[in-house]
Amino acid sequence: MVRLGVFGGTFDPVHNGHLAAAVNARRALALDRVLVVPAREPWQKQDRELAPADARMELDRPGPTYTADTIEELHRQHGDKAELFLVVGADAASDLATWDRPDVMRDLATIVIVSRADIAQPEAPGAGWRVEHVRIPPLAISSTDLRRRAARGDPLDGLMPPAAIRCLRERGLYPDRG
Repeated sequence: MVRLGVFGGTFDPVHNGHLAAAVNARRALALDRVLVVPAREPWQKQDRELAPADARMELDRPGPTYTADTIEELHRQHGDKAELFLVVGADAASDLATWDRPDVMRDLATIVIVSRADIAQPEAPGAGWRVEHVRIPPLAISSTDLRRRAARGDPLDGLMPPAAIRCLRERGLYPDRG
């Protein structure tokens, strides 16, 4: 059986904290693969402008993006040949019950809550969820801060993968609007 991690998010922009979460979840849970799945139109982030979806990664599904759809599709593709693990950050874990069709995620995947070692370990999202916890080193990196740094023209080296920095600079993402 394949142990398949699914790490979804806006990744606006992707940064080394995201990579640390995916790599540590893979190792801690002996996952065979971790799919990084950027949301094309994240329904919970419609209150702000995002970088274009194709600048964040290649995306296939049009319209609003729901994690439940991704989990259902992977379950259809792999059936009983894969065990699914939904990797989420500590901040998202407390909101899982508010996501679209949380029962799909609860029934088809083990929730992997990734949290920094310097904060309290978050609670499970509720009864009936299969939950694993993975701790990562404290990294003071946030997408919000990186967008601000990019707008000011500040260095991003060491905070983001070099290819992501090149893409951001070449496409003029996150311009200073002030």
